[in-house]
Amino acid sequence: MKLLFDLFPVILFFIAFKLYGIYVATAVAIAASVVQVSYMYLKHKTVEKMHLITLAIIVVMGGATLILHDEVFIMWKPTVINWGFALVFLGSHFIGKKPIIRRMMDGSLSLPDNIWVKLSAMWIVFFIFSGFLNLYVAYNYDTDTWVNFKLFGLMGLTLVFIVIQGIYISRYLKPEDEDSLQAVSDKELDILSQVELDSIHSHDAQKNNDDKPSSKTF
Repeated sequence: MKLLFDLFPVILFFIAFKLYGIYVATAVAIAASVVQVSYMYLKHKTVEKMHLITLAIIVVMGGATLILHDEVFIMWKPTVINWGFALVFLGSHFIGKKPIIRRMMDGSLSLPDNIWVKLSAMWIVFFIFSGFLNLYVAYNYDTDTWVNFKLFGLMGLTLVFIVIQGIYISRYLKPEDEDSLQAVSDKELDILSQVELDSIHSHDAQKNNDDKPSSKTF
């Protein structure tokens, strides 16, 4: 049920795109994301910062797409989201008592303080690298290659990252904490889904723009 809720804006975007095209679909996705976050607030009386950041980026980049009718914003959106997450994770080292990754997972397992810092650094590097990699592929390869990268390459990279981090964490787990590793992986997937679900928006939008001249320059 939670996965369906997370996919709510994507499903509406897909339906609107098939029926009315990219610009109506973009407007629908923005509206659906606003409704989604509003529902979360009304139900839980709080909204995670990452959801708010994702919403803000969708509104800004989606709005730019609608106003300027320029596909370059679609190609930049995954990078902006990745770098936005990196900024939040980095900022959490200076705002608050714990890195955000520890605040999210501290109840699931116990790790030394320096390991939490290293885990946070891994996430920051991953998000920054993913953002640069998206731009490299977008500006140096054709559209089909970029779409395939978004759907398969970056998702595969994400899964590899989770596996590597899981192996790293397992070195510091106590026997009684080993059952918590799956819960931690689920939380990681929940975080990364905020980034990776954006690929679906980009993929469908790009399909609708393949026959248009590209305005991207690097």
